[in-house]
Amino acid sequence: MKDIVIATGNQGKINDFKHIFKDYNVVGIKSLIPDFDVEETGATFEENAAIKSEYGVKVLNKIVISDDSGLEVDALNNAPGVYSARYAGVDATDEENLQLVLENMKNKENRNARFVCVIAVSTPGKPTQTFRGEVEGTLLDEPIGENGFGYDPIFYIESHGKTTAEMTSKEKAQISHRGKAIQKMLDSGIIEEA
Repeated sequence: MKDIVIATGNQGKINDFKHIFKDYNVVGIKSLIPDFDVEETGATFEENAAIKSEYGVKVLNKIVISDDSGLEVDALNNAPGVYSARYAGVDATDEENLQLVLENMKNKENRNARFVCVIAVSTPGKPTQTFRGEVEGTLLDEPIGENGFGYDPIFYIESHGKTTAEMTSKEKAQISHRGKAIQKMLDSGIIEEA
């Protein structure tokens, strides 16, 4: 079984990848580089994803996949965007970030939002490739659901009649922004070529 190194310490993301990559041994990069902590200085999801995967491939000399993902809210000029994980501050918890979005959304009529995910694949000796996935939804006024992580409890998908925090991992993988980006990556054949 081929290893896929995921350049994140976020267990929620690693679990999402495990559900999608059933035929691979998904390894979190911190099990190989315990002090892995790359500063995300990019202005876009694409730049931040590439920063992480390119660092990993340089150190490990094997294929490394990373993602950068977040929530874009129309009424907040696409914030929190690339700052989704640190919207309420560098060391903010998921709950603090979520509460700040809810606070900033008070009295806003336009509740449209999207989850965006960009997957970067860095392979030794080859240029990094990126793949983008999005899922549209609306923001609720209060959290609902116990599954998922981040902004999942307030992200409602009308076609399913529930938040992404109310979905099973399998349901979420089928419609998620990460799932869509990963599918584009798989369709490209880049993993088989590595």
